[in-house]
Amino acid sequence: MNNSDSARSTPTAAGAPAPDAWQATRAQTSLATQMLKDEDEYLAPEKHDIGRQTGVNERELFVSCDPALAMQQQFEHLHPEFIAVHDIATASSRRLLAGIAAAGGRAVQKLVIRRQGYGTALASLEFVELPAADGGVLRMYSTEVDADTVARHGLSRMLLAFSRLGVIMVGDLPAHSIASALKPFQEFMLSGPWPNRQLLLLPLASGNALAAQGAELARGTGVNVRTTPQVTRPADAWGFINGTWARLGELGPTDVRRAAMPAGAAGSSATAPSRPMDVVGKPPAVAGARAATDPLTMRPMPSVSSAAARAAAPRSLLDRYVQQLAELPGMVSCCVFDVASGLEVTHAGASPGAADLAMHGKALLAGMSASSRSLGLGHTLPEAAITLGSHHLLLRAVPGHPGLALHAALDKASANLTLARLQVQRMDTLFGPPART
Repeated sequence: MNNSDSARSTPTAAGAPAPDAWQATRAQTSLATQMLKDEDEYLAPEKHDIGRQTGVNERELFVSCDPALAMQQQFEHLHPEFIAVHDIATASSRRLLAGIAAAGGRAVQKLVIRRQGYGTALASLEFVELPAADGGVLRMYSTEVDADTVARHGLSRMLLAFSRLGVIMVGDLPAHSIASALKPFQEFMLSGPWPNRQLLLLPLASGNALAAQGAELARGTGVNVRTTPQVTRPADAWGFINGTWARLGELGPTDVRRAAMPAGAAGSSATAPSRPMDVVGKPPAVAGARAATDPLTMRPMPSVSSAAARAAAPRSLLDRYVQQLAELPGMVSCCVFDVASGLEVTHAGASPGAADLAMHGKALLAGMSASSRSLGLGHTLPEAAITLGSHHLLLRAVPGHPGLALHAALDKASANLTLARLQVQRMDTLFGPPART
């Protein structure tokens, strides 16, 4: 036997790993290879969900194809019932998810799609799980996907196409722009696959133009499109979504089967399969027994306090500061953090989360401060406005609070950077008049 054979047969030979050498690696990964005993174990409930649980609020799905195609395959195989919320000229879907999660004492969860064999993250989706009357859960996804442009558009389409209820939140746009924004969806509905039969349009500005364009969107598609009155708060949006979902539970078994058919599959009857709805958002007029095949029934969202109640509630000055910043047009997320430690102090908004904003805000300020000192330009805490591919970042000191800084992320499509900086500066009055020099 030659030396190489001896090395292979002796695990503890020089250069070969000890029997327990992989234990540390296995302890650091939640995706260690698992040997399952039989088909029943393989088909356990975990296997009937999309992806594998890898953290308290995170799942991972490994794919070998385009992320949108992979999700389509998952939907066609598992037939999950879920709600998808899409943004047009706004960045409100993630805020809605964050508000629902906070009101229900839950966390926003994440599904990360990775390239099989490499582990490269291709896309990241956010969702919340809503409690159902039967003890189950119903997911609500945001289509604001973290991915490249092609993957983001493809995943948005698949989420809306295979949802039980698709919700489109529309910002302040002229009528011709609304028509242009909705036209691709009509093309997707006609070309398929588009099993979804229910779309709800939520105008964040005047709904008159959107209602007309919604009727045009439904033409010839077999999709039931409804437009709500204007919504201004997450609780209002939730009321309309919950009311519409309750009506879907009134469909009989035959209607449920027809609703799952692609457009045109029912022959000459190309109209929406469900009975016409009343005014969107009103409680169901009839409350009868539901068929076993009916969808989950969501519990009402816990009440969200009004603006007056929020103002009257005791809270710190910094809490009020970030809450008012979060209401600025285009603001996605904002955080006040300690510059020295990089720890968050208070936060408002959706994603990026407080920890990420604080950590990266500290790193950005540290880099700019080091450059300023090296160039002999002073030691004052820098103020910066940074434009990225789809977002703006604002970094500045918090007035009257030495050692604290603000890191804010704004949606580039709905926020004017110059105006946003002025609006943030005006918020300085919360901390009193500026100091005289």
